[in-house]
Amino acid sequence: MQPIEKVHSLNQIKILADARRLAILRRLMDRPATQTQLGQALGEHPAWIRYHLKQLEQAGLVEMVSAQISGGYVEKYYQSTARAFILQQAILPEPARRDALVLIGSDDIALGRLAQDQAEMELLVLPVGSLDGLIALRQGLAHLSSCHLLDSQSGEYNLPYVRHLFPGRFMKLVTLAHREQGLMLAPGNPRRIRGLPDLARNDVTFINRNPGSGTRLWLDLQLDRLGLAHEFIRGYTREARTHTEIAQAIAQEQADAGLGLAAAARQLGLDFIPLFQERFDLVMAAENIQEPGYRYLMEALNSGAFRRMAESLGGYNTTHTGEEFTTK
Repeated sequence: MQPIEKVHSLNQIKILADARRLAILRRLMDRPATQTQLGQALGEHPAWIRYHLKQLEQAGLVEMVSAQISGGYVEKYYQSTARAFILQQAILPEPARRDALVLIGSDDIALGRLAQDQAEMELLVLPVGSLDGLIALRQGLAHLSSCHLLDSQSGEYNLPYVRHLFPGRFMKLVTLAHREQGLMLAPGNPRRIRGLPDLARNDVTFINRNPGSGTRLWLDLQLDRLGLAHEFIRGYTREARTHTEIAQAIAQEQADAGLGLAAAARQLGLDFIPLFQERFDLVMAAENIQEPGYRYLMEALNSGAFRRMAESLGGYNTTHTGEEFTTK
């Protein structure tokens, strides 16, 4: 196994753009596992695991490392090909003209659905968090990014961060939707959790988002305002990269609470305590907006079909969908 491997092809990014395959890869970066073990950890059927594992293996991101006979069956152990992966030199010159866009940034359920529904273009979405996504965009590793970063001083979403990370560049922000976030809880709320202060209770286990995500930054700001030390929250250091992963952990009784989208809670039938509304934006260089890939994406975003789909997920307000902001 290599210590660090560069993700260098568009095909590898396409494979990792699926949050399910990304979850499998991250498990195998920790230790080898069989299809059965992965299925138990992720709450999925082994056949489902087998399909996505094959995709990862063909992309050179996962490999079989050993095989053992157990109960008359051969159990194959798989492991990631590296301890860590770095996205580098993945974008070809002017790929937007080929009607393919790579988006690296914050996780969003409606955005994922939008990517799946595109017929005129290919939108590859890789969820890494708001800050890491903007950095990837600045480094030229993505065509656009997605973020929901609250500036604690101005109370403004996203624009202050984009201005800081892209000084002197003409950047455009387009609102995907306003989203509702809050505490996702087990059905029936057996721990009787009522708000953020309850996360410090000894009988509550939390699961957190990854550093650099807009959700994690919002939580840390609120905990600081409440005077709640991270050390007193059981599970604060346990991290997941997507809202769906948080919801799945709670549904599988691996945690009592997590912060995330109302839509993620609704998908798995979880209880939900709303805490805040936020603006979720797509970020891109203004000079690219007329390229075919971007135009197709903006048309899809502004369509009635997208608005209806997003609203149906729960917790999405599309009143301001399609509104634009610029850094100049």
